[in-house]
Amino acid sequence: MINRIREIRKAKGLTLAELAEACSPPTTAQTIGRLETGMRNLSTKWMDRIGAALGVDPQVLVRSDSQKRAQVVAELSLTEAEALASPREAILPTEIAASDSEAEMLVIEVTASIGEYRPGDMLWLRRIEMGETGASLGAAMNRDCLVPRPGGRFAFGRLIDRKGSLVGILPAQAGNKQQVIDNPPWIAVATMLVRPL
Repeated sequence: MINRIREIRKAKGLTLAELAEACSPPTTAQTIGRLETGMRNLSTKWMDRIGAALGVDPQVLVRSDSQKRAQVVAELSLTEAEALASPREAILPTEIAASDSEAEMLVIEVTASIGEYRPGDMLWLRRIEMGETGASLGAAMNRDCLVPRPGGRFAFGRLIDRKGSLVGILPAQAGNKQQVIDNPPWIAVATMLVRPL
């Protein structure tokens, strides 16, 4: 089992000391650090205390090594969707139980106002393999999509055209020209926007 305390704490913007103080009863930053690194056993009592302090269900503090999780793969800036040097695990705000569909999810972090998106937004996308036919790929038409491009880059915008192996993407930033991508291996369709208030 993998302990997820550190990644959830960081996603919530808390330091070790802040999380330690939020526990009831309060503990020390050193104890939280030992629990995060596995130097101290994470009992169900500790899971309950830390889960309450983080405002999450205690069961999300651990997960199986084999369980696939959605990954943050790109950041959306004013110019384009930029690939991260190293993808990282995305954390759902409600941390619902993982399902088969979650394993197919990708996430974009928005870092600048672009189109209808604001800095801090997390855009969740469902990946569709280009070999798929029927309603799943048809449902991507006229929706915001992330499409891989050669060289580890991405195109992001509204899917407006598909002819054979070519797909046409209209970028989210006003005034940009349509991008045509030839034979992408997959398309990820925007399905959920998480916006902090």
